[in-house]
Amino acid sequence: MVSTPTRSGPGRTRGGKADPAGRAAGVARASLPSRIRSGISGFWSTLEGSGKSSGGSTYYLILGASLALTAIGIIMVLSASSVEAIAAGESPYSIATKQGMFAAIGIVAMLVLSRVNVLWLKRFAWPSIILAGALLVLVLVIGKRVLGNQNWIEIGGFTFQPSEYAKFALVLWMATVLSVKAKLLDKWTHALIPVVPVSAAIITLIVLGHDLGTSLVVMLIMAAGLFFGGVNLKLFAAAGGVAAAAALILAFTSGNRMCRITSWMGQSCAGASDIGFQSEQGLSALASGGWLGVGLGQSRQKYQWIPEAHNDFIFAVIGEELGLVGTIVVLVLFALLAVAIYRVVSHQEDLFARVLGGSIMAWMLGQAAINMAMVAGLLPVIGVPLPFISYGGSALVMSLCGVGVVLSLARAQMAPASRSKPRWRFAKTARKRT
Repeated sequence: MVSTPTRSGPGRTRGGKADPAGRAAGVARASLPSRIRSGISGFWSTLEGSGKSSGGSTYYLILGASLALTAIGIIMVLSASSVEAIAAGESPYSIATKQGMFAAIGIVAMLVLSRVNVLWLKRFAWPSIILAGALLVLVLVIGKRVLGNQNWIEIGGFTFQPSEYAKFALVLWMATVLSVKAKLLDKWTHALIPVVPVSAAIITLIVLGHDLGTSLVVMLIMAAGLFFGGVNLKLFAAAGGVAAAAALILAFTSGNRMCRITSWMGQSCAGASDIGFQSEQGLSALASGGWLGVGLGQSRQKYQWIPEAHNDFIFAVIGEELGLVGTIVVLVLFALLAVAIYRVVSHQEDLFARVLGGSIMAWMLGQAAINMAMVAGLLPVIGVPLPFISYGGSALVMSLCGVGVVLSLARAQMAPASRSKPRWRFAKTARKRT
């Protein structure tokens, strides 16, 4: 008897019997698009914060974005500083080696702070702000002046910038004070005092060192602390007017600052024709990079054309060497950092943690936005470094310390999900049975 042929295909044989291997292959082929859609949906929900692993994803987004930006910074500092180092008779790797050393110190500090309960940091709030004030006074007395700014203290061949430490100290101090006065913040006197006077004193000491850019960042930190502390928004209108008036006074009382502003507005400045040189060369570097850049290490503008190419204008070197793609990568990393930190801050019920995380977010992302806008010609040149990327040991270490504090808050969110409740219940049930 001859068997009649049957339809062949995935999961079937010519004899009509099932073929498990073929059926599995057919199911895999059929479900491939759905698996892709499911994977994309899962990634997006995780990034958005609605996935099952949203707590863990927040932690690793912050950690990964910070480390990636730090790695990019070391590479670009090496590229941007090699020419200047050779011209000074040093090794082309000398500046990048220092940056790598400070990155290692900052990463260790970040990991240590990420394992510390942030509430434990409250006891250091007042000593930290007092030490910051003392260092800012000391830098006016024995500080080192660089490019007109007296912001550095030199110790054993290494320089330390107290204003960077002051940012971290102010964030911690504000969070502590506002949390103590949480029930009194409805009254404007308690909302503004002592936060505004102390912040104003810190800003004044920084301005006396002729560093307007850092003082603006400290103003932003103070405003963020009051905002996340729940201070009445009507007070911000008055504070904004005072801050604008102070900025105008500082601008009009300095010929250099006025020339920077008039140059940014496209007007010439008598007696300082080279004021807009740095901005023009930065824009030229961004334009010459095109889509993919001229190649890593191949920048032409860094050859004594862009002043401070490895510092304030390192974003221009990124645009020239890595092109629009490279700048977008940096922007995306900062955007991921912003989304992840905001997720941490928005879930905080404790006022101390909310002000602490929110102020750090404003510090990192506000400073990054100011720097990139300055390089792109959207703001006057005010000398603000790009966090994690620009050369500067003090700035890098303090930025990574700030990330460590936020990581500690993110770990606290992960803690409830990581507790082993089922095993505890099983053990409790077992004890009852015995």
